[in-house]
Amino acid sequence: MRITFVGLGWEQLGIGLLSALAKGEGHKVDLAFSSALFNDRYNFNISALAALLNDKKDVLSAIKKQRPDVIAFSPITSTYQWMLDIAKESKSIFPDIKVIFGGVHASILQEKVLLNDHIDYVCIGEGDAAFIEILRSIERKSCHKPIVNTLYRPQSHENIIRGTQQAFIQDLDSLPIFDKVIWEDHMRLSDIYFTMASRGCPFHCTYCFNSFFATLSDCKPGNYVRHRSVEHVIYELKIAKARYSPKIIEFEDDVFTINKKWLKDFLYHYKKEINIPFQCLSHPTCMDEDIVIWLKEGGCSHVQLGIQSMDENYKKTVIKRYDKNIHVERALISMQKHGILPKVDHMFGLPNEPLSAQETARELYAKYTPYRIQTFWTNFFPGTEMTLQALADKAISPQEFDIINEGRSADFYRRSRIEDPKKLKTYKAYELIFKLLPVIPKGYRHKLKPKLFLMLPNWICSSITFLIDVLVGLTTKNPDHIAYARYYQYHIVKFVLTKLNIKIPGATKILDPKSFDLNFRKPVKSGSIIKTRPRTAPTIPGIEVLK
Repeated sequence: MRITFVGLGWEQLGIGLLSALAKGEGHKVDLAFSSALFNDRYNFNISALAALLNDKKDVLSAIKKQRPDVIAFSPITSTYQWMLDIAKESKSIFPDIKVIFGGVHASILQEKVLLNDHIDYVCIGEGDAAFIEILRSIERKSCHKPIVNTLYRPQSHENIIRGTQQAFIQDLDSLPIFDKVIWEDHMRLSDIYFTMASRGCPFHCTYCFNSFFATLSDCKPGNYVRHRSVEHVIYELKIAKARYSPKIIEFEDDVFTINKKWLKDFLYHYKKEINIPFQCLSHPTCMDEDIVIWLKEGGCSHVQLGIQSMDENYKKTVIKRYDKNIHVERALISMQKHGILPKVDHMFGLPNEPLSAQETARELYAKYTPYRIQTFWTNFFPGTEMTLQALADKAISPQEFDIINEGRSADFYRRSRIEDPKKLKTYKAYELIFKLLPVIPKGYRHKLKPKLFLMLPNWICSSITFLIDVLVGLTTKNPDHIAYARYYQYHIVKFVLTKLNIKIPGATKILDPKSFDLNFRKPVKSGSIIKTRPRTAPTIPGIEVLK
């Protein structure tokens, strides 16, 4: 069959994995992609420029050209409405097309999502086994049997069929490596290469999807945190190195450093066989000095730490974060001592958080100043404990709750829900301070206090904050900023030239076309320092050995 995935704004690793599985079944796979310039639903939104560079028509044109039998979407809450529109218009163009929705948003609101007439299947939780079984069901036209991890209605007026919610896949080596080929025309994979070596998060913060995603299985779920073998990850990265020669690799694991034994083994082989600078995400409790030393020796340049709040009692009792401030201090000290640049995430507007938490954070950041302080404004997302608690506390109304579940909220990530003008102004002042701290001399950092900025209007405070973040990121050659800027540069030029009927090369230059033979399960070549262990049939329930 012909299968089209629809993506928006940035690479989605889940699409790459499902694409590899589909290709392994012999299907033809395409991607219809929106660059979402100036409205990527995550970093910033400039309405006038977003309207000028709107590429929705190009996405629909790609779908028309690809003529898929199946079209698949994996929206997050902020992209849900846009993808619903694309699905609806695709169905009007090709009435017989089958539409699949999956991902976090669809998993928590499965029945509500299936109420849309233009959606045929909803994949719940991990989609690896479900996606292949859905494709087989469509191909065989056997549409009345339950499918694992799937909710669907065979015909518009028939009853819903629900499959068993199976345990989490434990053997991640039974899965193929990510298909990067479908992203080559859209993402600059040589600037920054994204991958994951594990699945799952050991923490269940109330604002995060992991607070419900880990509980989806109907049966004994097995381990939620699972790792690919060192061999499996190194094989993927050897291909990436040969094909793209990326400047930096980013591991998108929720907590890359959670398993010390695995980490030490991996970093030894990574340094020996890959030896490309990398960055990763971690947690203050998972960054002792041994780990920092191993990371540095392995080639790690930056580590992103989720801190969010510096009020220990609040973290423990309200948002279920059990790390202490001493863990944050030790992690920052160790990274600065051994030459790793720390990037920290900090949230504003957490429900009922004491305002004093911002001052505690300011004092710590002034003393152990991170390389970058990434700030986010608290938002409510479907299914999280925080959202349900806010509804129970009447912090959000039932109407607001419905708007959130429908993905129609306008405040994703960058906009504040704070109604108290004085409190909002204080938060804005602290946000500006946090952006300034890394770029001013150490002796002056403690002198940066909110009272210096409280007289500024909020829009000026926000504008200065944004400009400082961008300028500092670009001048210090932050890999995230550089990759983001080059992505925009490429897609703006592509958009303009496409309108002039001028075709330009794909975003990624392929260095070694033979490095990817599209056999995503190809065994590691003999001679590797890592021995290939005997392979058996994949352990994904419901999936046969992929030939």
